[in-house]
Amino acid sequence: MTLHSVDLRTTGQFPALLLDYLDQKPTLDSFYSIFPTLENAEKAILNKKGFTADKRKTLVDVLTKQYRGLPYLPDFSVLLEENTFTVTSGHQLNIFTGPLYIIYKIVTIIKLAEALKAKYPQYNFVPIYWMATEDHDFEEIASFHLFGQTHKWTGEHKGAVGKLNPKELAGILKQLPDKPLLFAKAYLENNTLADAVRCYMHELFGRYGLISLDADNADLKRHFLPVIQEELKDSISEKLVTETTSRLNALGYHTPLHAREINFFYLDDNLRERIVREDGVFKVLNTELEFSEDELLALAETNPERFSPNVILRPLYEEVILPNLAYIGGPSEVPYWMQLKGVFEHFNVPYPMLMPRNFALYMNGHQYKKAQKLKIDYKDLFLDEIALRKTFIERNTEHELNLNDQKEAFNAIFDQILSKATEVDQTMHGAVKAEQTRLLNSLKHLEKRIVRAEERNHESEIEQLLTLKNKLFPNGIAQERYDNLLNFYINDPQFIQKLYNAFDPLDFRYNVLLED
Repeated sequence: MTLHSVDLRTTGQFPALLLDYLDQKPTLDSFYSIFPTLENAEKAILNKKGFTADKRKTLVDVLTKQYRGLPYLPDFSVLLEENTFTVTSGHQLNIFTGPLYIIYKIVTIIKLAEALKAKYPQYNFVPIYWMATEDHDFEEIASFHLFGQTHKWTGEHKGAVGKLNPKELAGILKQLPDKPLLFAKAYLENNTLADAVRCYMHELFGRYGLISLDADNADLKRHFLPVIQEELKDSISEKLVTETTSRLNALGYHTPLHAREINFFYLDDNLRERIVREDGVFKVLNTELEFSEDELLALAETNPERFSPNVILRPLYEEVILPNLAYIGGPSEVPYWMQLKGVFEHFNVPYPMLMPRNFALYMNGHQYKKAQKLKIDYKDLFLDEIALRKTFIERNTEHELNLNDQKEAFNAIFDQILSKATEVDQTMHGAVKAEQTRLLNSLKHLEKRIVRAEERNHESEIEQLLTLKNKLFPNGIAQERYDNLLNFYINDPQFIQKLYNAFDPLDFRYNVLLED
């Protein structure tokens, strides 16, 4: 596989806040802690050295229970050592791994852990996949695209998706080509979606050292209890996030998150609903549950697992329970983490190195040969169809297609006409300028006809180009956000290894992966 890199800015796919962060724009310095480089990682290590032995033991105990029954278990005991740290990425439990970029997240953290180990051999670095088991957006995880078909998990499902029964996916498994045994085993031999995802992630990435964590756990949340209590009493995160967001907005950036008064859900079997405060009473939306402040605080003491952090507090929860140095996220995750810096500072929790995952566009051998034949500049593939046509014609024509010289000549002539006409009568100015505009519009119309004529001369190549573009951007969506791992893995079981070989976690460019 050959790698070609494209600057993120040229793709037109990324928010300004992410791009300016990666360019280390000075106005953003106060919104993060340590810019992600191998050299800067030493600061992150020093910041996290205070991570307690008690938290490490809880983490290892929980992981040991969660991995019970799986083969070739990781050595969790390394996480007990004070010189061991983690690098983390998280995502929802999309069925059959969901879009490709979830795989890219995992490969990025694996490669980052290895790069850190090479730089700092005296420390250990463990890649952690944070399974968003508490998420309740079933629609967001319930479908995937494979070989032009959309497969969807149907039915009414409530509560945390991690508790759903994966055996319901048996019908989809029967529809898939070559019934992938990896997913059949995971979904049909486990009782919860969380266990199923851990099973196939371990099969795919266990040999690379990946550990998958389900943080929906009372023992882990007990370490988060001070945050739960303060949030319920003082709604502190709303104030902090609103202030940070206002500063980012004042700099002209769009911010994706909006903090609520209380940033916890109430979590129970088949239930994950927001906790709200109305007239001093705490209520769980869409239920009859009500609590006084004392009752709710008492419940947090006895059952912290009932309190599920939303997107505002989940990053803090991650950093409280993990000896984490870096969080790897997508193009919207990195910006929203930057809205949370004040929350981390308030709770005196070290803010991790924040970095984007690897981005990639994969071209198989046939597509690569087609691209070579068409002499494509790979960054042009990110253009829309109109711009792509125009760019291709301009690059491949043997003719001068614009009438710029002729327009300049017309303008020079009309300057002379205008001068002569207004010498005779000043009121002629409008008539002359109107005629000039009419004739220039005629030239522009002729120019478009010349371009269309040249497009007809290249009709076959343009059709091939647009066919390739549509394959790589199905339905106008970036491949990594649409296609599923199985589109590539079924025919090439080495696909993940190829990604592993190609990715550099600290190269913040778009990877175009070319199959020779």
